[in-house]
Amino acid sequence: MLEGLATKLRGALDRLSKGADKATIDALLNDIQRALISGDVDVNLAKELVNSIRKRAFEKIPEGLTRREWIVNIVYEELTKTLGGSGLGVTLKPKKILLAGLFGSGKTSTAAKLARFYQKKGLRPGLICCDTYRPAAYEQLQQLAAKVDVPFYGEKGESNSANVLKNALKKIKCDVLIVDSSGRDALDPSLIKEIQELNLILSPDEKILVLPADIGQAARVQAEAFQKTLGITDVIITKLDATAKGGGALTACYMTGAKVRFITVGETVEDLETYDPKKFVARLIGMPDLETLLEKAQAVAKPGLAEKIIKAEFDLDDFVAQIEAMQKMGPLTGMLDMLGLGGKIPKDLLDIQQSKMIKWKFMMQSMTKAEKANPDIIDTPRIARISKGSGCSEAEVRELITNYNKIKKMTKQLGLSKGLGRFKRGDLSRMFGGFKGMGV
Repeated sequence: MLEGLATKLRGALDRLSKGADKATIDALLNDIQRALISGDVDVNLAKELVNSIRKRAFEKIPEGLTRREWIVNIVYEELTKTLGGSGLGVTLKPKKILLAGLFGSGKTSTAAKLARFYQKKGLRPGLICCDTYRPAAYEQLQQLAAKVDVPFYGEKGESNSANVLKNALKKIKCDVLIVDSSGRDALDPSLIKEIQELNLILSPDEKILVLPADIGQAARVQAEAFQKTLGITDVIITKLDATAKGGGALTACYMTGAKVRFITVGETVEDLETYDPKKFVARLIGMPDLETLLEKAQAVAKPGLAEKIIKAEFDLDDFVAQIEAMQKMGPLTGMLDMLGLGGKIPKDLLDIQQSKMIKWKFMMQSMTKAEKANPDIIDTPRIARISKGSGCSEAEVRELITNYNKIKKMTKQLGLSKGLGRFKRGDLSRMFGGFKGMGV
């Protein structure tokens, strides 16, 4: 997310490794201001944030902290405040949700992501297509509803969205009703009338504005206009994975008082996250977000696998299951961001490692149960057989076994079985060293 902004902020903070005198701190603050402005944050807001950091930088340092640690903490706190403060959280109870937004916001795909989110939380969502303006809206939402296996209601060819909603409320019974409304190129009188009518019929518990990150600071105008028209309760920022302007959208919401509840970070139905400014900023500046990483791992892994990984009791069978789970979690770059390692490993090397994972799976499919349970028995003749069966070289098979042993050793060294609270930044350095040893 916001790769350019993240890289510049981390680069700025790297200055502190050379010291934390006034000249270094002034240079750091100039770098941070430039990074924020390049991320499309409002110029005056960026200056205000930097001035707040400057005022606090030479306060008395709390006992136990170095000045470097103190300044990093200040940067973290001020960025968090500017990007929303505390997260809204999500109430898991029956509700009715009305989605609003202009053309190009990603509203329809977001409706399906939202349905999938509540589905994973144990609730039964349903999708209602009240977008009677865009020709392909009905088919798109119908297909997405089938993909996430939730009830769908719409009336193809019907031009009156109010009639569609009235009929839908009679026929579709779910825990969480998600209504996708029409969009326009602008919030014109016809859209205002239509969305206000839907609001009156539905009496929604949540009125969510869907804003694309790529509109940058223009998000402020949209947020203010929809707030005046609809009285929005919160916001979903989409396309944060695909733009450098997301800082503008996030801070624009903060400046209008609109609260961001969710962000989308990819194109699949799984790519919706609750927005927590503390976690978001931590990932931006290179601090680990292990809680989110663990949540993602548990969501895609087979039962009991996470516990085996934490205790370093996994065999090669578990290893391949973990590889498959990692691939479902998304690109390696996202996971490294959560570990606080974003930007430390070149993207081309990450791509190489991603392709290696695919080959590893083929190799393990050519192994016997005994070999996967106890890799120590894999000798030269067995390596030759696995190589032939998987279509990979013998060197690649040896590399797999070596890396399996390295990962298992790293897991033990990190002491994850003693709890995530024991996971320190020094542990990340060791893990980084481990990744390099794996050819990344």
